[in-house]
Amino acid sequence: MPCSTNDQSQSAMTLKPRTGRTRRTTRGLTVFLIIALATVSTPATPAEAASTYGAKAVVIAASKKGAPYAYGATGPRKFDCSGLTLYAFRKAGRPLPRTAEQQYRSTHHISRHQRVPGDLVFFLTGSAIAHVGIYAGHDKIWHAPRPGTRVRLEHIWTRNTRYSRAD
Repeated sequence: MPCSTNDQSQSAMTLKPRTGRTRRTTRGLTVFLIIALATVSTPATPAEAASTYGAKAVVIAASKKGAPYAYGATGPRKFDCSGLTLYAFRKAGRPLPRTAEQQYRSTHHISRHQRVPGDLVFFLTGSAIAHVGIYAGHDKIWHAPRPGTRVRLEHIWTRNTRYSRAD
């Protein structure tokens, strides 16, 4: 279909040179995209990368949102804290031992600064491991808190924690 004179003049208008402001905006977006792509495409060190199991375990734990807490339960409908982590990691292909203490001992310990979604977060009472959840990012965990509650995403409420990765 031939262009009308109005269409041609509009096309000519869009081919005008960019203003300085548009060039700066375009340049800024280009720099941003280059940095973003470099960040995403740069291979993570082992300390920065969640295990494949951990990444899957986060999704599995999230799918259990609202499941009731039951002491000693390991799913699929009811959980205690270590039962949820055991269930999520087993479904992800990485078996874990039954209790939070055993899970801590059988996984690779990392620092708070190395944690990524899918890592395990252990809570202490004194020097004993008393609770466990799965790190979801942004200082939050998926966990089965205590009797009378349900599996939920919750902000980490203390710094009295230990972290580990189920490689």
